[in-house]
Amino acid sequence: MKNKTLFKSLSKSPVNLNKRATLKWLGGSLLLASMGAKAVEKQCASSVPRYQRAIAYLGKHQAGVITPEQKHASFIALNLTVTNTDDIKRIFTILTQRIAFLTQPRTLQQRANPHLPPAESGILGTQLHPDELTVTVALGDSFFDSRFGFQDKKPKRLEPMKPFPNDRLDPKWCGGDVLLQLCANSQESVIYALRDILKHLSGKVYAVWKIDGFLPARDIDNRQTPINLFGFKDGSGNAPSSDNNLMDDLVWITEKQKEPQWCLGGSYQAVRLIRFALEFWDRTPLEDQENNFGRHRSTGAPIGMKQEMDDPQFEKDPHGDRVLFDSHMRRAEPRNPERYSAKLRRRSYSYSLGLTLSGQLDMGLIFISFQNNLKKGFIDTQKRLDGEPLERYIKPFGGGYYFVLPGISQEGDILAKGLFD
Repeated sequence: MKNKTLFKSLSKSPVNLNKRATLKWLGGSLLLASMGAKAVEKQCASSVPRYQRAIAYLGKHQAGVITPEQKHASFIALNLTVTNTDDIKRIFTILTQRIAFLTQPRTLQQRANPHLPPAESGILGTQLHPDELTVTVALGDSFFDSRFGFQDKKPKRLEPMKPFPNDRLDPKWCGGDVLLQLCANSQESVIYALRDILKHLSGKVYAVWKIDGFLPARDIDNRQTPINLFGFKDGSGNAPSSDNNLMDDLVWITEKQKEPQWCLGGSYQAVRLIRFALEFWDRTPLEDQENNFGRHRSTGAPIGMKQEMDDPQFEKDPHGDRVLFDSHMRRAEPRNPERYSAKLRRRSYSYSLGLTLSGQLDMGLIFISFQNNLKKGFIDTQKRLDGEPLERYIKPFGGGYYFVLPGISQEGDILAKGLFD
């Protein structure tokens, strides 16, 4: 983005951003905008605290899909209470306005009348920094039923999530007309944004399910692959988000998918809520744990290799003597006939909900994957994983399939604009 464009975008916001605060924040950003991408990343990492950084909300794609993972996340599924398309459009207008406001530098709104509720929750004090917040909006299969007249605009591959053999899906944790994914580097920033959005949508939606996620702060700060609650690196096989052609091939809806025109720039999101049997896992020998994953726990390297990103060289292990055929990494991505044979990009978080009814730890994984074809991405990958030894330690219980809306291309546009054209 050129300096002039960056300045114009942030200084003429439709949501009344504070100009003085914004220009102060831009003092260093304009310099960074003239530098190369790698230099910008290095400069940001070293000189700007993460809580002061903003992630652009404008663009062909929504943020929060291939955006580097933040430390905290919240996922909330909503059902709509409105009955007509005008109200639906109003909901997306509100969502767009709140995302624009919450993800950029802003100042505390003051309300003089003490007899009215405060303008905002106050949980961030007076320092309302962006904290790399992203809010990603997706639609469930139920959004396209007969209530609103959008049946003919439904994404071609969007469907309800059906259970796989090892699943025990609880209806209380499944589905929803709209899914919001909120991510930031502190939990309070996520909660602040969620409360703000729900306040502005009051009377128009109600919550179906909600779950909070987290990633190890040390891994995010050091830009390392996050470690999950099993103690293994999670996402080592991800395709690099810096490769635009690869992201178009795996993640984004393009003309190649022959989806409705309004879907271009969007993506399909698979969400799986997976409970881990941690007490059982913690009594499992290390050799069995590593064979289940196909990787060394300490380094994340494929078994027999040294570094996390080393090629597992499956072609030199045709009988599965080193990396077992039943291992998670070999089933998930057999690399046959090509690299990235799992046509998806994952962006998962750990969760902790307390205790189960039987008194065990209710902890596990919020598995998230983005793909431009649900079948070739998540569904086919999950079918390859059916029956893997790791299933002894996991029990999926909720989630769903959703369509991530295309991005907000320019100021004045709203999310899901193509639905109303």
